[in-house]
Amino acid sequence: MNRHIVFSHANGFPAGTYRKLFEAWREAGYTVHAVEKFGHDPRYPVTSNWPHLRNQLIHFIEREVGEPVWLVGHSLGGYLSLLAAAKRNDLAQGVVLLDSPIVYGLKAHGVRLFKAAGLIQRVSPGRVSRQRRTSWASEEEALRHFASKPNFAVWDPEVLRDYIRAGTHPLGGRRVLSFRREVETAIYNSLPHHLHWLLRRRPLPCPVAFVGGTRSVEVKQVGLRGTEQVVQGRLQWIEGSHLFPFEKPEEAARAVLQWLQRFEHDACGPAEARAA
Repeated sequence: MNRHIVFSHANGFPAGTYRKLFEAWREAGYTVHAVEKFGHDPRYPVTSNWPHLRNQLIHFIEREVGEPVWLVGHSLGGYLSLLAAAKRNDLAQGVVLLDSPIVYGLKAHGVRLFKAAGLIQRVSPGRVSRQRRTSWASEEEALRHFASKPNFAVWDPEVLRDYIRAGTHPLGGRRVLSFRREVETAIYNSLPHHLHWLLRRRPLPCPVAFVGGTRSVEVKQVGLRGTEQVVQGRLQWIEGSHLFPFEKPEEAARAVLQWLQRFEHDACGPAEARAA
């Protein structure tokens, strides 16, 4: 099987933030490809249910790889991986979701109604992101700013440094946020409400696994019923929050590798192994 990983990032965190995971996967023999920032290319605007962001991922796979890949995604990236696999299952060998719980049932219906009524910004994380600070005097000041916040203070120090390098850039003598807060907010406020329905209508022929954080608020809010129906028992937990790939990058990277190796074994092994 092909050994290409196409990774998709979480909302607000450019792909460069995941450098340590990418290096571990490359050392294991995989090539790693990633869109650096979803939502910032005017050819792929942010709209409800993210069809253009999905197309951005599909076109990236076609252009950068041109053959079936392993789709791995964190949060936003996991949802985009599922949407891309559902649209173009010929490009997906398998999917690994990193804390991307699938909205299901009444909660999905509620998201649809809130979006239709223009009220989604009252309940989505966009209410926080639209007020996010965007400028610092220097890279070191930006680093100190984020390191002082509880959610960032528990990150692996190298990952936090990678986030400052990938997530900010110099402008006018200052360091400014690269992932524009209006784009981040728009992505939060247009969360797909139809994903579970879509996957029921068009089941994926490839395997899907879910790796979640034991303290993920997002998993607690969404629940796992919809996810369990999609992954069919392929569930794993890592101690940490929704951002566990930044808190424990080595463990997160190993978990993904274990799932990919299992997928490869099941697809290429003898019939008895596949049946097991």
